[in-house]
Amino acid sequence: MQKRKIEDLTLSKKMAYAIGQLGWATIVNVVNLQLVYFYIPPSDAGIPVFISQAVFLVVLNSVVLLAASGRLLDAITDPFIAGLSDRWNSPNGRRIPFLKAGAIPTALFAFLMFVPIISGQSHWNILWLFVIQALFYISLTVYVTPYFALLPELGHSSDERLQLSTFISITYALGLVLASQVPLLGSLFMDVFTLADKVQGIQVAVAALAVMSIIFMLVPAFAIEEKRYCKGEATDISMKAALKRAFQNKNFIYYVVADFSYFTGLTISTTGLLYYITVLLELEESMMAILFPVLILVSFIFYPAVHYLARKSAKKPLVTMAFLWMGIVFISTFFLGKFPVSNEIQAYGLIIMLAIPISFLGILPNAILADIADHDALKSGVNQEGMYFAARTLMQKFGATAGVVIFAMMTSLGKDVGDDFGIRLSGLAGAALCIISGLYFMKYDEKKLLEEVEYYEGQKQDLEG
Repeated sequence: MQKRKIEDLTLSKKMAYAIGQLGWATIVNVVNLQLVYFYIPPSDAGIPVFISQAVFLVVLNSVVLLAASGRLLDAITDPFIAGLSDRWNSPNGRRIPFLKAGAIPTALFAFLMFVPIISGQSHWNILWLFVIQALFYISLTVYVTPYFALLPELGHSSDERLQLSTFISITYALGLVLASQVPLLGSLFMDVFTLADKVQGIQVAVAALAVMSIIFMLVPAFAIEEKRYCKGEATDISMKAALKRAFQNKNFIYYVVADFSYFTGLTISTTGLLYYITVLLELEESMMAILFPVLILVSFIFYPAVHYLARKSAKKPLVTMAFLWMGIVFISTFFLGKFPVSNEIQAYGLIIMLAIPISFLGILPNAILADIADHDALKSGVNQEGMYFAARTLMQKFGATAGVVIFAMMTSLGKDVGDDFGIRLSGLAGAALCIISGLYFMKYDEKKLLEEVEYYEGQKQDLEG
């Protein structure tokens, strides 16, 4: 039987792959940035109360419980989808069919989360949000887990994987910029379409971004012929065995624990950004539409340096430094509104300081995980790239759940102007978790792993020659 020849991706195909991330990053960040603010608004936000704001057990409220239950249910599906994707064998490949299936439901359910079925406060809105949120995260898993599993299969070397990681980092950042425009777009649509209230403006803005997201997510699904460019083959290993193998990999453990801690801290602070701007700095919500493009523009300035440093030296110390830097920046959020400069300058200062670690952490972690997955495939002969990315996504979702829960709990300690202790405390919580990430990631032995990758690739080439 003649061995299947695998082609390297052209630049246009790499860009097509990255555009998929632009789609899902836009809609995910709409949810991350807006959902808690939409359902637990500050008293002067102009958004009515749709679900109970009652507090249980001192700090728990409806949104905390909803966020936890929805994301934990979603996390359970990650290994299942990953295992199914790893074993899938169709004319269109292992991953592309899932991208086609997940795109439209992901965007649709994201939009529906911002459409309460009752106009006022009601328990029916809680039930609605619970069901729709669960469906959203399950649909997202169907798309995102196979999407990331494509990265080590499309990238046939460490440098190619780094390049793909750079491209998807750029599109993730652009998705974040698009998502941050919801307040501005909502105000614009209110004027253009003479909408009745702020809620309708937000809903139309989310709907517009959801349609864009569908288009972007379907680009790689139709532009990339998986069997032409991917070196991975279907595996017959069970889901349980594949997940167990992933968590027995020492290098993966060092990676995923640090990533979990970082993602928890990042989610706390990302969820709090609208509050930092409107409560701590007392600026307009529309300021988000300015600050996020600044964040992305500054981070892009550092991208060439990140890419150069990662190719010329190890990725591990760069990621460690970025974790620690991020922690220091988050400490400063505790003091927002109290520095002896204008609140606008404080806002821009925070964003510019965040841009530096984000430029590193947007690129390098995906490339490192692709190295770990490729190392295991070369060493063991088991192609379970999907399960590695699913296990990472699983832990990220646990982290995201914990982050939203922690932040929402802290809002009960003060979330309004003049009563803001809970919002300030969230910055310190995010800082502590990022610093823990940096210290733990020092255990990862990148040098040994890459040396073994080079050795196993050489052996493979000798056998094929």
